[in-house]
Amino acid sequence: MKIKILLIVFAIFSTFQLKAQKDSLALRTERIAEVNDQEGKFKEYNPLAPAKAAFYSAIFPGLGQIYNGRYWKLPIVYGALGTSVAIYIHNDEQYNRYRDAYKRRLAGYNDDEFQGVLENDRLIDAQKQFRRNKELTLLVTAAIYILNIVDANVDAHLQQFNVSNDLTLNPAIDVDHINRNINYGLSLNIKF
Repeated sequence: MKIKILLIVFAIFSTFQLKAQKDSLALRTERIAEVNDQEGKFKEYNPLAPAKAAFYSAIFPGLGQIYNGRYWKLPIVYGALGTSVAIYIHNDEQYNRYRDAYKRRLAGYNDDEFQGVLENDRLIDAQKQFRRNKELTLLVTAAIYILNIVDANVDAHLQQFNVSNDLTLNPAIDVDHINRNINYGLSLNIKF
C-alpha cells in the first residue's frame, strides 16, 4: 500500500516537471555599449617632466609648482621662504647691534645703547646666540629651498598615479573580545 501511494505521489509531481519552463540558460541578445573609463583620466606621461619641474624650482622657487599646475602650493613655498629669510635678517641685525656695541666698548667709547645694562661678557654671549640663530636660520632656509625642489620633482612623478576610489587605505582599531586587547591594523582595499 505504501508503495502505491509513493508511486501516485511520484507520478503527480513528475507531471509538473513536464510543463514548459523558461530557459534560464538562454543568452541575452542585448548589445552592450563599451565604455572607456580611462579615457581622459590620464595624461600622456612625459619622462622629462619631473626633471623640468625640479629645474624650474631650482631657478626660481615655486616655478616648478606652477609648471605642475599646483598653484595652491605657491603661498606655502613663499610663506616658508619669506619667514625664514625674515628671521635670518632679524638675527643678523641683532648680531650686528651687539657686535657694534662690543667693538665700541673695546675702542674705549662708553656711549653704546647697552651701557649700564649689559656687561662685556653678556654682549659676547648675545653675539654668540644671535650668530648661532643666524646660522641655523640659514640652514633652515636652504632646507626649505631644497624641499621646494624635491616637492616639484615628486609631484611631477606622481601626476600619473591612480588616486581613484577603487584604491583605499584605511587604518582600523579592533578590540579582541576574548583577551580584551586592542589590535591595530591597516587595511588596503582594491576594487576591480
